[in-house]
Amino acid sequence: MSDDFDFEPVPGLPAALPEGETLLWQGSPDWLSVARHVYHAGLVIGYFTVLIAWRLFSAYWTGADMTAATGSALTISVVVAIVMGLIGLLAWLTTRTTIYSITSQRVLMRYGIALSLTVNLPFSRIGSADLALNRDRTGNIALKLIGDGKLGYVHLWPHVRAWYLKDPQPMMRSLPQPASVANLLSKAMLERLPEASRTAIVAADAATAQGATSSAPFGAASA
Repeated sequence: MSDDFDFEPVPGLPAALPEGETLLWQGSPDWLSVARHVYHAGLVIGYFTVLIAWRLFSAYWTGADMTAATGSALTISVVVAIVMGLIGLLAWLTTRTTIYSITSQRVLMRYGIALSLTVNLPFSRIGSADLALNRDRTGNIALKLIGDGKLGYVHLWPHVRAWYLKDPQPMMRSLPQPASVANLLSKAMLERLPEASRTAIVAADAATAQGATSSAPFGAASA
């Protein structure tokens, strides 16, 4: 099968990095976590489970034909299997077409199943980063932007913090090792910031893995 991203000099990067800029990290979301937290696989299964249980219980309680009720439940089960297969496919495609990159000067997010997009976020645009951990040990890093020029919520979805419609925050979703990525980003920002702004840095270290959310304000970075 041909690769849709053969034009990229480095996977995830639309062009070669300028001289003096180095690639520090690249990663993609965990597809099972994407299925759970983006496409809400758990809620879908829960809904259909309740539907099947209600169909069987209703037939039993009213004395209806249990054979017909069981057949109906089996039909619903087939629908569940198809829906879950589609969710799994969407989650896999989302992961396959998404690469997050951190360089010594910026964050890049390449994504898009039907249409590939790349969002370029220089450190000068990032005011703070919020690390939120999921129960499955994956996590999200939301980037609060500063300065002029906002990005559209729909344009970023699903790589955007939920419900921040007025001031969308790009988000690296379902990262397998979120605390280490947050720490790396913090250190990269620290290296990029001028000396006068270093006191504004709060590093997101590995200890954040014990909490639900950690905010790492970076202050204003140089261009």
